[in-house]
Amino acid sequence: MKILIVGGDGYLGWPTAMYLANRGHAVTVVDNFHRRLWDLEIGASSLVPILSLQERVVLWERISNKPIGVEVGDVTDYPFVEHVFKKYDPEAIIHYGEHRSAPFSMLSRRHAVLTQVNNIVGTMNILFAMHDLSPDSHLVKLGTMGEYGTPNIDIEEGFLEINHNGRSDLMPYPKQPPSFYHLSKVHDSHNIMFVCRAWGLRSTDLNQGVVYGIHTDETALDAGLATRLDYDDVWGTVLNRYCVQAAIDHPLTVYGKGGQTRGFLDIRDTLRCVELATIYPAAPGEYRVFNQFTEQFTVLELAHKVADASTKMGWEPMIENVDNPRVEAEEHYYNAKHTKLLDLGLEPHFLSETLIDHLLETVRRHSSEVNRRLLYPTHSWKAGRHSGG
Repeated sequence: MKILIVGGDGYLGWPTAMYLANRGHAVTVVDNFHRRLWDLEIGASSLVPILSLQERVVLWERISNKPIGVEVGDVTDYPFVEHVFKKYDPEAIIHYGEHRSAPFSMLSRRHAVLTQVNNIVGTMNILFAMHDLSPDSHLVKLGTMGEYGTPNIDIEEGFLEINHNGRSDLMPYPKQPPSFYHLSKVHDSHNIMFVCRAWGLRSTDLNQGVVYGIHTDETALDAGLATRLDYDDVWGTVLNRYCVQAAIDHPLTVYGKGGQTRGFLDIRDTLRCVELATIYPAAPGEYRVFNQFTEQFTVLELAHKVADASTKMGWEPMIENVDNPRVEAEEHYYNAKHTKLLDLGLEPHFLSETLIDHLLETVRRHSSEVNRRLLYPTHSWKAGRHSGG
């Protein structure tokens, strides 16, 4: 297939590009490198060094002899999007081209507005390009489980049957987004669902949990093909932070009580999920939702798993509860359905199988490069503490 990967320089975009190119697809990546600039803004960086996109593509093509096209530009600029669609006429668009950080969106008014403009406008431009230039193409859009919030009922896959005053209907599942970032994803979902209904476009919304790991079959071919590993309080994930803290004999910082429950999945499962959604596309006019995760943990359970695995490596980890900088329920019910991707053939990897060999061994090799300043939360979501800049 002719596949366009928007956000192809990112944590997931780059491994996805190699994964699909390795399977014979004609892959082109699009990126504007803002993610790298935002690292500079907050003074953070990937623990694992990463090459530029152009350097990685050259290295990949030399090793694999399978090309990856590159287009540098911003999808909030419609003439650029139009140029890319006319040039490549994609059959599938895999859309990672939004920033993914809830904390970043809560830093200030400027960051909140930037988040919504970048994420929503970019997606709107892609939808109009599909309508005008590639109406038979299929959008595979990376959403987030965070769109649902933490309701006190089971979370279905996108839709919920409602019975009201003797009548019933299948309705979009109610959304309770906890940040301006998550709000941007909800707005995306509404816009995409509307154009599928109004224009007959087709889309798969992948509501993804927290992804961990950086190792895939393709990144293992050469250190220069690595993807990023973030551990700071703005871009990093909780599991990465715990692993880095354990590697340098720093307490594992659990936000609040630690009862916050989320879905998690291995990066290799993300690649397979995206592939399954791409090769088994939605029908014309169909908007479908897959919940994309494989296991559920509380953040305290996750800390204990990292502590237990670290002890087996000879480390002596401690767990520390710190004030929660976020506005979120720290103890709650959480039961999210996630069967549709399993039905398509996903065979999951589990954290217990990969924690020591992949994550902990990786951070051990790079532990001398850890910036300790990034390990405690420095940005609060609480009302009244945001700057206007």
